[in-house]
Amino acid sequence: MMTYCPDRAEPLWTRAFHTLKEGPTVMKIVVIVQQPTSMCVPRNFPVILKVQAVGTDPLRYQWFNGQQEELAGGTEPSLHLCLQRSEKYICRISDLYCNFVFTDWVKVRVLDSAEGVHRTWRGEPYIIVHPTPHQTVRHGDPFTLRCLALGMPSPQYQWYHNGHVLPKENSEIFEVKSAKADSAGSYLCAVSNVLEERWSEGADVEIATPDKLPTPTFTASDKVALLIGNLNYAHHPRLMAPTMDVHELSNLLQQLGFRVVSLLDLTLQEMEAAIDKFLQLLDRGVYAVFYYAGHGYEHMGRNYLVAVDAPRPYCTANCVCVQRVMRHMQETRAQLNIILLDTCRKWYKHSGPTSEINPLAPLGNTVYGYATTEDAEAFEVQDGGKSTGIFTKYLNKHILQPLKVTHILEQVSEDLGKDQLVCGRQVVEIKHTLKEPRALTDPVGMAGHTVEFRLRNAYWRQANVLPGRRCVDFPCGIQVELSFSALFSNVMLVFGTMRDTGSKAQDCTVNLSSIPAMEDIFSGSSRSDEMDSLLLSKADSPNCSLRLCGLQKLKQSLVLKVELHYTHPDRKLRLTECVELDVGQPLIASCKFGQRMLEDKRREASPHNLSHASWRTHSPVQPPQPARSSTRKAENACHSSSGAGSFSTNEPVENDENDSNEFTM
Repeated sequence: MMTYCPDRAEPLWTRAFHTLKEGPTVMKIVVIVQQPTSMCVPRNFPVILKVQAVGTDPLRYQWFNGQQEELAGGTEPSLHLCLQRSEKYICRISDLYCNFVFTDWVKVRVLDSAEGVHRTWRGEPYIIVHPTPHQTVRHGDPFTLRCLALGMPSPQYQWYHNGHVLPKENSEIFEVKSAKADSAGSYLCAVSNVLEERWSEGADVEIATPDKLPTPTFTASDKVALLIGNLNYAHHPRLMAPTMDVHELSNLLQQLGFRVVSLLDLTLQEMEAAIDKFLQLLDRGVYAVFYYAGHGYEHMGRNYLVAVDAPRPYCTANCVCVQRVMRHMQETRAQLNIILLDTCRKWYKHSGPTSEINPLAPLGNTVYGYATTEDAEAFEVQDGGKSTGIFTKYLNKHILQPLKVTHILEQVSEDLGKDQLVCGRQVVEIKHTLKEPRALTDPVGMAGHTVEFRLRNAYWRQANVLPGRRCVDFPCGIQVELSFSALFSNVMLVFGTMRDTGSKAQDCTVNLSSIPAMEDIFSGSSRSDEMDSLLLSKADSPNCSLRLCGLQKLKQSLVLKVELHYTHPDRKLRLTECVELDVGQPLIASCKFGQRMLEDKRREASPHNLSHASWRTHSPVQPPQPARSSTRKAENACHSSSGAGSFSTNEPVENDENDSNEFTM
């Protein structure tokens, strides 16, 4: 048998000889337009390696094996195989004029353990080895997880730890050389090729520490949180604190392993749609947290959350009923349902009917954490340029502790009770039916819940897709790089940075805008210095930035308009160039809030308007304290309410709807 042994290190494998001219005929270069692909198949399974090339006909094909031997009969674009063992292959394509090119090496991997694979298998990933379901590893010892799958083409692997992707773990074997405390938890492997994606069974790893500390008794199959902050009301006094409250709580919950969707300024329809999406992420074994900061009130034992588009005066039909949200959370059979409300609970008596909610059988898994008691206000304060709800301030202080949820709230209650700003005006109230000491720090264990995890992961990724970095090249030679960051799930930051100013332009500036134009809720003069620093810290000295808020309102693709202004060095003229870039529907925009996902509209039936309203109450500036930044200007102090009496400027002041004065935030 004739043998061809090219040197793999030489560029000859990927080089084609250029065209030759012989008389009136021009010979084309031989170009491969479709490479063969590697495969992983069972023993004796028929496979076909294919290559497609263009050049001067007729083209000749010769396939070689891993020993660089010509294969008898391997002279066609397709190579039919049925193998007993793994082998490598390469194909040489040539024409009559000595032009030739080689394909990439491909490997057909043959596996013995392939029970259950039918002859009609199309090539989608088929997992034949799942990770070991449970391992107990001593602190400092190594451990290994393995996932093996068939596939045509060969599958790719991606490992996950507690629901979070491990970016560099892309092989069938996942190895930890020295186990640490944070190595504990649940592991999954996603296996995919161009045909499909499959998930392995979960593998729980327990770390036995030297001092033999007791391992957590309880686990969650997943952790999901929806955070809503309403502050820019159309017909009611605006608030300051929900922005920072939602942002800081979101970061803390993510540290605890929660999948967090954080949203600002939602209308009633958008609140209902967000809750619908949230409910889709809940299932058996899930820990669920729903948090709301904004205006609210209480009516006949029911709590209501006020949307930013609520009219004045409003009724129960214009608001979201908290107890109805909890009812739907319980219907999902989630393991732990927590609702945290930093809002007022003032009573309003009128003749209209209350919400009719038929309770489920007691499940022993619900927790309500109220910022205040019945018929009382909840306050927000501004201290050193930072606005925060007092309840959320102390919640964020304790939430990372490995304690039972109700014990965390008890500590919040104790700290808030000692706060002189609200002493005698605001007291935390806790209601729960917990029959087990479950904590927000409980680890995630997905064993037995991989199908549900896969569905939740798809929903989760839908609401968290950011555009990748883009480079925009202008005719004048300047390149502008665009980068993207999510401040909230419906607020995206776009940064423009000039990377190459070239020699054809001087005094360059870049402006960013969007089509359609998206409102910037942080652009008003009331924005705090802390929020300014938060927004600017998201990029490394960009030349320009753009904040896009209210992405849930986006009905079509978002187009970014990049304008470059510069001076021509020779003509000394000020010129402008513009490039438009389609970035699709980022973050929550891809969830299409206009389409309701559940038949239940969560609308209250009462047509009667309330004669009064209750608000989450804004508090004025605290006096400066040692080692803390000074307070903002006196204009930020609230006017005294007609229904609350007057307080000194360093105390909370009631924000009553009947007060006609607008607050200067």
